[in-house]
Amino acid sequence: QVQLVESGGGLVQAGGSLRLSCAASGRTFSSDTVGWFRQAPGKEREFVSRITWSGVSYYADSVKGRFTISRDNAKTTVYLQMNNLKPEDTAVYYCAVTRVLGITVRPSSYSYWGQGTQVTVSS
Repeated sequence: QVQLVESGGGLVQAGGSLRLSCAASGRTFSSDTVGWFRQAPGKEREFVSRITWSGVSYYADSVKGRFTISRDNAKTTVYLQMNNLKPEDTAVYYCAVTRVLGITVRPSSYSYWGQGTQVTVSS
């Protein structure tokens, strides 16, 4: 069992930045792919970004060039740096882990989820 805790959400004006963190309780991410998803009210959960255990990252087109995923060397925390935020980025952001190989963008591929952190971008 993996427990994930997200933090760093908040209210920001359009054009601003936030950095989200995802910390694993009781273990490292040494063999996991860690993904970020988001869900806006009335919409399905959508893929944002992911980073593999070897450090390979992948982004949704909607955030490419604005968001950066990274992890610390100890592999205990994964970050999502979000720059040039837009009102359409408003959502609850979740991190999740999987050991499925490949470009894992489907929520069903991920085994463990955090509780989410709210990001609100005002216009």
